[in-house]
Amino acid sequence: MSVIISPSMLSANFGELDKDIEMINNSEAQWFHIDVMDGVFVPNISFGFPIIQVINNKAKKPLDVHLMIVDPDRYIEQFKNVGAEYLTVHYEACNHLHRTIQNIKSHGMKAGVSLNPHTPISLLEDIIQDLDLVLLMSVNPGFGGQSYIENTYSKIKQLKELIFRKNSVALIEVDGGVDINNASKLIECGADALVAGSAVFKSENPKETIKILRNS
Repeated sequence: MSVIISPSMLSANFGELDKDIEMINNSEAQWFHIDVMDGVFVPNISFGFPIIQVINNKAKKPLDVHLMIVDPDRYIEQFKNVGAEYLTVHYEACNHLHRTIQNIKSHGMKAGVSLNPHTPISLLEDIIQDLDLVLLMSVNPGFGGQSYIENTYSKIKQLKELIFRKNSVALIEVDGGVDINNASKLIECGADALVAGSAVFKSENPKETIKILRNS
């Protein structure tokens, strides 16, 4: 199975958002990656509900929504209402992670957990069987265009082993510094989905870059 490519809308051209949405619709990408930041959990602010609704209205592929916010439980129903199919919260932001995951699933969404670069895989031991997705941050969250953190390869392998050992169905997604130079190694280590922002939207031919990433 080819790897899932989820272009990050954080890197899209907001002056021509319709054009970039249509490009993804017509590309080999399978998801739209939506980064939601609150300026508290991470030092940046991004999409609110109206923008996500606009993207959802025009998108022909699932929305892969990544919450980099504190207290995400407050907004789970609203993210469902604006079209999230996958909803990922940060381990570091949830006091009662199991309850949060169950809340996401009760609203009919696929539930994911994201780990910051410094957070060990072992902390997912007791919840991995409840997850549909684990998103490994391969940069420090908050801004696009950062350099890839090399230790991520090792974390993917550790996570793959945990998923296998616990008989989990969770997909492994990698976000941060992903490009055509490291995609094949990420897939070789066990990544199922790659988030690519700058690598796609700043390339001369975004659709061709998506195709190369998907077939790495």
